[in-house]
Amino acid sequence: MAERIFDEKTLRKLDRLTIIANKIRAGAIKGERRSTRRGTSIEFADYRNYVRGDDLRRVDWNIYARLQRPFIKLLEDEEDLAVHLILDASASMDWPRSGDRDLHKFLYGQRLVAGLAYIALGSGDRVTVSVARQDGTAWWGPLRGRGQVLNLLAWLENAYTRGLVDFNRVLQDHARRTARAGVCIVVSDMMSPEGYEDGLRALQGRGHEVTTIQVLSPDEVNPEITGDLKLIDVESGIPQDVTIDAAMRELYVQRLQAWQAEISAYCTRRGIHYAAVETSTPWEQLILTELRRISVVH
Repeated sequence: MAERIFDEKTLRKLDRLTIIANKIRAGAIKGERRSTRRGTSIEFADYRNYVRGDDLRRVDWNIYARLQRPFIKLLEDEEDLAVHLILDASASMDWPRSGDRDLHKFLYGQRLVAGLAYIALGSGDRVTVSVARQDGTAWWGPLRGRGQVLNLLAWLENAYTRGLVDFNRVLQDHARRTARAGVCIVVSDMMSPEGYEDGLRALQGRGHEVTTIQVLSPDEVNPEITGDLKLIDVESGIPQDVTIDAAMRELYVQRLQAWQAEISAYCTRRGIHYAAVETSTPWEQLILTELRRISVVH
């Protein structure tokens, strides 16, 4: 997955980014991060031992020349950040099932999570990734350091979709399981029959700063199908006979837009970052433009 996701040009762009903690205090453990709080000093504070995955630009080479041991320079008020990445792996994310694989929602989610994790690990953040499906949630981490990137990519590559997922329960379980508040980024199509509100509230109640990224394929946003059809829910397997004409398609688009506006309004009221993306948009473009615009990364 590493070669398919991270070309050198993309890596250079991601290397310049960090995930932002706008509202929460970063962790008490000294790390690689420069806090965004006002009044933070960037004066030298201390050294710590180099660990695999640390940014070599932070090594004090003068100390290394004298002691033959690498040390990392720390600045005042630098702290690591807990970053939680949650990927929806319900059956509805396994779409489309034919055609251009780059439009596949779950593959897009895997790439997006990999990119965000790369940024966080490179900044010295402590990263946890969870993949939620019907047969249980798979967990990776918490780990820190860029040396963990290949490990994470191999783990993500083995992730798969399965079944109907109660997303409220998944998010509530994540909130109960995490001992430390941080930045929590949820990647999902939001197609959970039970909804999402209780789960997002649970994450916030735990102290997390939450971002929701809704991933849809272009044919879900603007379907091309017409005529008499039998539609089958990919999660429940329930069939529905429908006749789709121009008026029905227009009604569908209106309801989709109203649904997304409802999600956006809920997130705005709760102080949750929200971004909606179609899989035709390159995942790195989402990070470099939209997530920058809404202050998730900088």
